[in-house]
Amino acid sequence: MGGAELRQTVRSRVSVTRTGGVEPGPGNGGKAGYGGITGHEGAVRTMVGADELTTEDRKTGLRLMAVHAHPDDESSKGAATMAKYVADGHEVMVVTCTGGEAGSILNPAMDRPDVLANMAEVRREEMARAAKILGVSHRWLGFVDSGLPEGDPPPPVPAGSFAVVPLEESTEALVRVIREFRPHVMTTYDENGGYPHPDHIRTHEVSMAAFDAAGDPDRFPDAGEPWQPLKLYYGHGFSKARMVAFDTALKAAGLPSPYEEWLKSWDPDRPDIMERVTTRIECAEYFEVRDEALKAHATQIDPTSRWFVVPLEIQREVWPTEEYELNRCLVDSTLPEDDLFTGIKEKVSP
Repeated sequence: MGGAELRQTVRSRVSVTRTGGVEPGPGNGGKAGYGGITGHEGAVRTMVGADELTTEDRKTGLRLMAVHAHPDDESSKGAATMAKYVADGHEVMVVTCTGGEAGSILNPAMDRPDVLANMAEVRREEMARAAKILGVSHRWLGFVDSGLPEGDPPPPVPAGSFAVVPLEESTEALVRVIREFRPHVMTTYDENGGYPHPDHIRTHEVSMAAFDAAGDPDRFPDAGEPWQPLKLYYGHGFSKARMVAFDTALKAAGLPSPYEEWLKSWDPDRPDIMERVTTRIECAEYFEVRDEALKAHATQIDPTSRWFVVPLEIQREVWPTEEYELNRCLVDSTLPEDDLFTGIKEKVSP
């Protein structure tokens, strides 16, 4: 997708008033909610009057917070981006909303009674290893994994689990971490959760609510000094375009492709998530770090699985980026972007 086409896609979704109100756009069903993206030559302008940052915050290193549902999500979604920003001297924190207690063992080598009996502890240890590999700090939000209900219709999630905890409770918990870490940028999932797991959808809801509440002194006054993040992105994973690119490259190299059958079954009416992408981060140098972090979650990742079937040299040549959708923006920027801190670096530079 070219820059002009991408900008037109963004313009079609939402417009933003200069005073910060969100006007329904023709592509969002008349609903407010995509605050921050304006329809004016692909520019993103100040949604509210973002005050100048304090002297303490005028540092070379900026702060990025990635909010995820379960341990391992941070390594399969945006891990190379985080490793890149850590290497560039920025601070990165992963917030994991649940402990992943309800996760199944997806790696046959780890399907052992001792692991099953201590699943919560094992996943905490895996998360600690992954965070160390990525160079990020980490916080547990402390909620219980809701599991993925199966059936038609699916049964309700367990009482007290993350997906059904009152939104105010989980929002306050995330606001506390935001006010402590004081991120300039946040990443989370889109309104569909990336895929419709109840914890992923709840992570989206909590992230959006906390982004809006963290800077408001009237919201959760006991949760720390107010702090307003300046940008929020949805992280986007595999797209049809990416699968096509890998399928083509593997076949050209004489290698088997795991994507052929997947692409044949792709619903032709299903839009490609690339249509929503506003920001592509060049991070191919950190794909190996991403893979090592992912393998640290040994209960969830089989090292012989299709996660690792595309050689890194092909990945780096064919698709060297990770993709994001800018959803909230309180600084000036221009789409498309190649840096999550666009508009913020300029604001805090001496």
